[in-house]
Amino acid sequence: MPEILKAPLVVEFPFTRSLGPVQSAFLTGLRERVVLGVRASDGRVLVPPAEYDPVTAEEIRELVEVAPTGTVTTWAWNHAPRRGQPLTTPFAWALVRLDGAGTALLHALDAPGPDAVHTGMRVRIRWAEERTGAITDIACFEPYDGEAPRLTGATGEFEDPVTGIVAPARLDYIYSPGRAQTAYINALGGRRTVGERCPSCRKVYVPPRGACPTCGVATDEQVEVGPRGTVTTFCIVNIKAKNLDIEVPYVYAHIALDGAGLALHGRIGGIPYDEVRMGLRVEPVWTEGARYPDHYRPTGEPDADYDTYREML
Repeated sequence: MPEILKAPLVVEFPFTRSLGPVQSAFLTGLRERVVLGVRASDGRVLVPPAEYDPVTAEEIRELVEVAPTGTVTTWAWNHAPRRGQPLTTPFAWALVRLDGAGTALLHALDAPGPDAVHTGMRVRIRWAEERTGAITDIACFEPYDGEAPRLTGATGEFEDPVTGIVAPARLDYIYSPGRAQTAYINALGGRRTVGERCPSCRKVYVPPRGACPTCGVATDEQVEVGPRGTVTTFCIVNIKAKNLDIEVPYVYAHIALDGAGLALHGRIGGIPYDEVRMGLRVEPVWTEGARYPDHYRPTGEPDADYDTYREML
């Protein structure tokens, strides 16, 4: 069996959100080295604050200052910090109930090792040197044996309040297409298109999935299809995508390759966008060194009869 393909992939985007009065006060307070919670209907002070009561679902606005010291309620040791985490050396993820709060806040606890951490230990906030109004204004927690400091008397009214945040979202993972699609991708490297036939319904799936989604049985019989095919349906793209060097408008279509029981998608070129139509016969156009067709162009054949592709719309 050929080696199964795998590759590192990263999904990353900036997440932008506006803040209501409660979250705005909380994050602005962190910038000013003040921790604010909000009082719920049962009397608890929620830290981090919620905008709606977890019991009654009513909006809550009463802000309450709590101390920057607290108690670890539970923890887990992180022996190998990852990119973007609060500390670059091993640390504990800890739930810390700040003095005056009724709920716990999740953050990093800087400690020399797991033996130095225990439930019930006293800690305090270590503030970041530069603060912008984000949860990262708390650099981490650190062990602390002293008394809780006097509160500042903050009420949530600050100059230049934070009204919105931009948080980067990122997911790093290793993707493997599996046995069936590995064979499909390897075949594309030789400018061939290979699907797999279901032993029950005999439908040929391209790209192959390793199993028939209709019959639920494994597929392993490889079938070469195409290279020509038929446009079953299409759309005209009028908005240019970022980092995509294709001028708009252009056409993206579902194409039923000859011999396939499932349409795949591809771009249509070599013809004005307003002349693309259902039933148009097309063939792939490859560029040097590419592992997949750059686009499909008309073959010059008569259009396919509707009955030959209607089951794949």
